[in-house]
Amino acid sequence: MLGLFPWPSLAAELVIVEQDGCHWCAKWNEEIGPIYPKTDEGQRVPLRRVNLRALPDDISFSSRPVFTPTFVLIKDGQELGRIEGYGGDEFFWFLLNKLLNAHSIETGAKF
Repeated sequence: MLGLFPWPSLAAELVIVEQDGCHWCAKWNEEIGPIYPKTDEGQRVPLRRVNLRALPDDISFSSRPVFTPTFVLIKDGQELGRIEGYGGDEFFWFLLNKLLNAHSIETGAKF
């Protein structure tokens, strides 16, 4: 139910840009989606889902996302960096922690 309520202002969040029919979005949702909120990363940068065809106005993207899924690290409404695509769980966690570390967003994991 996207778009019913304004998204609360958070210091940092991970935005997943997805769309219906996206095989790799479905794979991420199956492999990572259920556990993400329980992880250190999920506690530090909560997940926000947005649709590629209905991007919210409260996020300043560096450029319009083209591929799905695209994971965008947002702080105070501004894009800090992104991961385009999903290449499996180990690669996702590695890239996410690299992105978080590059922007000094602390989690329990260090890579």
